[in-house]
Amino acid sequence: MKKTGVLLTTTALMAGLLAGCGSDGKESNAAKSVLKDGKYDPAITISIAKQQDENAGKYINGESLNDNVLTRWGVDNLGINIQTTLLGGDASQYNTKLRLALTGSEKLPDVLPVYDTSLENDLIQSGLVKDIADDINKYMPDRLKEIYKQYPTTFNPVVQDGKVYGMAISPNLTEGQVLLIRQDWLDKLNLKAPTTIDEFETVIAAFTNDDPDGNGKNDTYGFDFSGKDSYNTGWVSDSVMIFSAFTGKNLPGQWYNDNGKLTYGSVADGTKEALAKLQDWYSKGYLNKELATQGAWDALADFTEGKAGIIMGRPWLYGSVKDVETNVKGAKIKAYPTIKGVNSDRTYQSGQQNDGVFMFNKDFNNMEAFFLYYDKLYDAAFGTGDFKYGYAQGYDYDIVNDEVVFDSKKFNTPLDAAQGVGKMAFTKNTPSVDGPGQSFYDLSKGMEASNGVLIRSASNDETTKEGYVISYENSEALLPNAFNGPPTKTMQTSWEQLNTMEKEVFTKIIYSKEPLSAYDDFVKQWHEKGGTKITEEINEWYNNASKVDVMSQMGLK
Repeated sequence: MKKTGVLLTTTALMAGLLAGCGSDGKESNAAKSVLKDGKYDPAITISIAKQQDENAGKYINGESLNDNVLTRWGVDNLGINIQTTLLGGDASQYNTKLRLALTGSEKLPDVLPVYDTSLENDLIQSGLVKDIADDINKYMPDRLKEIYKQYPTTFNPVVQDGKVYGMAISPNLTEGQVLLIRQDWLDKLNLKAPTTIDEFETVIAAFTNDDPDGNGKNDTYGFDFSGKDSYNTGWVSDSVMIFSAFTGKNLPGQWYNDNGKLTYGSVADGTKEALAKLQDWYSKGYLNKELATQGAWDALADFTEGKAGIIMGRPWLYGSVKDVETNVKGAKIKAYPTIKGVNSDRTYQSGQQNDGVFMFNKDFNNMEAFFLYYDKLYDAAFGTGDFKYGYAQGYDYDIVNDEVVFDSKKFNTPLDAAQGVGKMAFTKNTPSVDGPGQSFYDLSKGMEASNGVLIRSASNDETTKEGYVISYENSEALLPNAFNGPPTKTMQTSWEQLNTMEKEVFTKIIYSKEPLSAYDDFVKQWHEKGGTKITEEINEWYNNASKVDVMSQMGLK
């Protein structure tokens, strides 16, 4: 998409559109809009809600939320004007605004990205959102149907009484996590990257005790992770690999489908042994001393400053910690797979299938237009159509001397950071079909970088590319949470208390402020204080969610 030559015409057209729209976002003139050759005439308006994202305040060329390169493209090419009419800042503020809309204090837009399962349920109960099963069957383009067929459980939170009140936002299995290790420390101490829990212990002990940075001071340690919010962050600064080494597929803070029955990982066999190992390592100084008070991003600091030797995260994490290679002479980071469990089995980690769901105002009658627009956004994911290389030349990519460039500092008009154009329409995240790193794996096997997705992947640094290849090769290690429904009745009154108790007990054991036997007391109390009842309710929800074959209703089988 060229950015030049469209501003004046689209600005004039936008003004005309806005003049022709009523406050409810519907056309005020009597002319019936007709879809002809892929474009509505006269143009229509779709109002949306939006949780503000990293685009906030970073538009270039004088653009804004409702007048930017992508919204203008929609008007020019599809005859669809996207207008954000409900905007929230962080997740809490956004959810509050949606709840106010439920009470009638704020108008409910046509399209609602919703990221909270409790709010999803409240919207369904309100009767203000529509059943879209027939719309999906009738209007969802075939290539999108093929995507949604792969992720049937993403519909579970929005299916009630055999009706489908929404659809996942861009279902796509996320990247897996890798170990980022100070390769120069391994080399100096004549060590190999660990593949088992025993080898891992040997390495983090050496990183702590054998002065890997050679400064003659006892100022380094082995493993850096966060325990402030969760021992299963699912993205960066994670420790879930250590738990999985002892528990297999039962991960802390997550529900696992064990032969048709959902079980809670934090009370599963093996968790006590994992805590014992972490307690031992903490007492010996192998771990981040501040792990209980540092959030996921905070915990990266020690690694970036050259104090810690191993951190775990998604492959793109390298870009956030690679400053150590600049700040510390000789520092070199390399990506490795996570270790195996104590029984030589694979270790597992959280895998996310979608970020929230789309829901739709019950009075919204332009579902065909929504699917037309949504499908076009996927052009960038497939490397096809108008978005073969990216969404907008000069924004998220550029062509310099006949070469496609994704480094914004090398654009014809350099930018400090590329624009997240794909996020300017409906959602916080750009649609993807690359899964845990298919494009990186294909490139490693010799595939030519022939479209935007492959060119973009090929433009990454070597460490990141190696991490994505590891991620793809180990994609079976990814475990989505088996429970993605609204809070059950007992969860609404007891879950926060149980979570607080779990976090406190785990941390106190690791810090040796409680004996290891405190875990047994925790499991007993967890069941007595609501855990058993919650497990029953969650399994009842899970069984009900799969009773009606909504996939066939939607034409997704």
